Amino acid sequence: MQTSNDRASNRIDRTEFHSVLDEQQRVGPHRAPLVDPGSGAEWGAVSWALEHVEEAVDLADQAYRAGSWARASRTARADVLDAIGRGVLERVDEIAVLETLANGKPLAATRAEVAVSARWWEYYAALLRTLRDESLELSESKQAQLSQEPVGVVALVTPFNGAFSLGTWKLAPALAAGNSVVVKPPLNSPASTVILQEVMQQAGLPRGIVQILQGGAEVGSALVEHPGVGMVSFTGSTGAAGSVGRAVSGRLARFVAEAGGKSAHIVFEDADIRDAVTAVVQGGFSGTGQTCVAGSRVLVHRSIAQEFTAELLRRISLLRVGDPFDAQTHLGPIASAAQHSRIRDLIDRAISDGAELLAGGSTPPEVPEGLQGGYWVAPTVLKVDDHRAMICQTEVFGPVLAVVEFDDEAEAIALANDTDFGLAAGFWTRDAARIHRVSRLLQAGTVWVNTYRGMDWQTPFGGYKHSGIGRENGLEGLREFQETKAVVQEFGRAADPFGLAPAHQ
Repeated sequence: MQTSNDRASNRIDRTEFHSVLDEQQRVGPHRAPLVDPGSGAEWGAVSWALEHVEEAVDLADQAYRAGSWARASRTARADVLDAIGRGVLERVDEIAVLETLANGKPLAATRAEVAVSARWWEYYAALLRTLRDESLELSESKQAQLSQEPVGVVALVTPFNGAFSLGTWKLAPALAAGNSVVVKPPLNSPASTVILQEVMQQAGLPRGIVQILQGGAEVGSALVEHPGVGMVSFTGSTGAAGSVGRAVSGRLARFVAEAGGKSAHIVFEDADIRDAVTAVVQGGFSGTGQTCVAGSRVLVHRSIAQEFTAELLRRISLLRVGDPFDAQTHLGPIASAAQHSRIRDLIDRAISDGAELLAGGSTPPEVPEGLQGGYWVAPTVLKVDDHRAMICQTEVFGPVLAVVEFDDEAEAIALANDTDFGLAAGFWTRDAARIHRVSRLLQAGTVWVNTYRGMDWQTPFGGYKHSGIGRENGLEGLREFQETKAVVQEFGRAADPFGLAPAHQ
């Protein structure tokens, strides 16, 4: 990855950055540019070769078999995880700049994401220090000892919208479990993961335990199909998750996936409209809508729809779209030219299908001078009558809300569940009985009540239906990276169902 002068150059120590890349990068014949989504200008490049897959898996396997990490005590691994968390906090600004250059999120947001990621390392360190193996009494003379062991070499495929933060969700439990890891960061945003590898080495993680594998789709395919990889954890689109899942499951390796979402955000007639609007704006437009749990389907009770929509449009008019390195910016650019084109096409398709455009729908007029080459979409709101329209069924992954009105609770639940996805949902009500009813009936891995998009290292995260397989975070996230072993011991005489043994003297 070669870097060049760019508008953020004064925010990075280029000498230090080059030294990290020189040490960590595998150079190959293939090259892809790294593009600043705010300006559309190239600021670096990624280099790779397909042969790097075999090399990375082999080195990770050697490191695993050496045993310095897999057989280390839980306390020893916990100490290293704590040190990684501290190391991340020391380099927040540098890592945040690299994430913003990759995905266009405002620098304030990426700083917060990087800083809070330290809590994942702290949490899994604490788990290692407190978990105990379980013993089962099977009979008066027979006992089973249950233990958790590492899988071996695991592959982590991370997404462009949060290579560092969402990568941490995978790396922390994978390493806590004692595995060695091959990380495949997204093609357009590998740099923050390279920095994280240096942090991990400085924290005392044995060399070779984490390998970084850069490159395009063919590199990712070769990695997940490699027979030396015992597990794959993937975050990305539902289509890609299906392809990866078939390859991994076909060879009976383990597979965890966090895939697409089309989350419903329901506002009942007794909701606090002011707070609900606050959460809808935050849930729909954080990260410029490029989040898997974005509450992109806003279901509003018809009796309050006019008041709610008016307040929603007023708030959206206050959002500031612009340079993600500007502290006043709320929404930055879309992460790539391809995604920008796709979002614009989906908005145009929705309007042609009958949706009413209430806000946005085009390039925002306030794009700063010099950034017109970036990938900009204004915060967009569409009023949709037909919930089966594509805009209500397809993950847009951009700053686009589809507002749909409903008449009663049963219809709201039916609409919320009327997609192939089931990653998250949220709803607003003051009715305690309704909270109990609706939360049980929504088909989603996470349901937020009178709040939205609250993520936590302790809380399991994953989806129903086409939104994924398995869970991340919490104890459940650790268990995904472990094999359970039962050691059964008999303390009495061996059972003799055939009556062939001589009598005991």
